[in-house]
Amino acid sequence: MDGSVIITNPSVNVRLTTTISSFEVTRRFDRGISIAELKGKLEMVVGAPASSMDLELFSTSDTLLQKLDDDNALLGSYPVDDDCRIHVIDRSGGQLGEFTDVTKVEKFVMSDEAYEKKAETARSFMKKQSLGRYNEEEMARKKAESVAKEQEQKAAAEAISVGDRCQVQVPGQPTKLGTVMFVGTTDFKPGHWVGVKYDEPLGKNDGSCEGKRYFECEKNYGVFVKPLNVTVGDFPEEDYGLDEM
Repeated sequence: MDGSVIITNPSVNVRLTTTISSFEVTRRFDRGISIAELKGKLEMVVGAPASSMDLELFSTSDTLLQKLDDDNALLGSYPVDDDCRIHVIDRSGGQLGEFTDVTKVEKFVMSDEAYEKKAETARSFMKKQSLGRYNEEEMARKKAESVAKEQEQKAAAEAISVGDRCQVQVPGQPTKLGTVMFVGTTDFKPGHWVGVKYDEPLGKNDGSCEGKRYFECEKNYGVFVKPLNVTVGDFPEEDYGLDEM
């Protein structure tokens, strides 16, 4: 030796894993603390009780080096370097995911009456500012618009008959031709609907929806659309040349 002194960094960055969580975190620790003190700090990180911990030291390439089993020894007395991994084994009976599975957490539910009595809530703010459903004028306007729209849909439906040839124009979709197979109300959604059998397999069903049949057609030829999207008239079925060679 040439008498030079090697000064080791007084702290070390290590990766932490545990038997009760699938997550890996990185923490910096003083090499001068004892293993017992390290366990106390790890308790706040991994959630396992210090008295039930077994610690294993792994190299930067995740090769097991040795157990950290002497509570009185200093962390720096072990071959721990930056990016080494310390694996915490919980002997208290904790299971993997115990602290991360929120389905096991008992949820607090406040009654609507109790929530109504609280002062600083989103609901009270919305009421004070007359926002959303607490804006009576806006809600009345929307309701009137909805009623008027449904009246338009009903009037349009009354002008459509089963057997009519039609053209369906839904915003954002190409125009399609077909035959009206159903007109009326349904169980799957409120309001008036028109069931159409397309000339091509560009539909979504076979004339049934949510287990109830409204008309008969082949799979992917049927569709339900709002009456205002349907125009009836002389729309002959196009000849796609299927019989030509």
